[in-house]
Amino acid sequence: MLKILVAEDDEVNRYFLSFLLRTLSRDLLFAGNGLEAVKIAEANPDVSMILMDINMPVMDGVQAMREIRKTSPKVPIIAVTAYGLSYNRLNLLEAGFDDYLAKPFTRDQLLGKILKYL
Repeated sequence: MLKILVAEDDEVNRYFLSFLLRTLSRDLLFAGNGLEAVKIAEANPDVSMILMDINMPVMDGVQAMREIRKTSPKVPIIAVTAYGLSYNRLNLLEAGFDDYLAKPFTRDQLLGKILKYL
């Protein structure tokens, strides 16, 4: 089973993601802001994948991804954002994310992105 870190500040989105991911992982970790995501990733070097919201309090998803890359350069990190403009996608990929998923998304889109990196 996968160990997935979900960095998402919105409670409804966290619930939705946990519902969608329950068939892939029984070991889901949740962070409510970017700084928590960094700390959880450091404490769990066996994380299989990270789903990272971009617009979060305390530390945004881009900065959190950069911090996580310092200690876990190979873990796949997928940017998950409501800001679905194409230039954002390119900027996020250039910043260092492995992939990008625009909200709202379907279960099949999410699972497709995750399975791409397994």
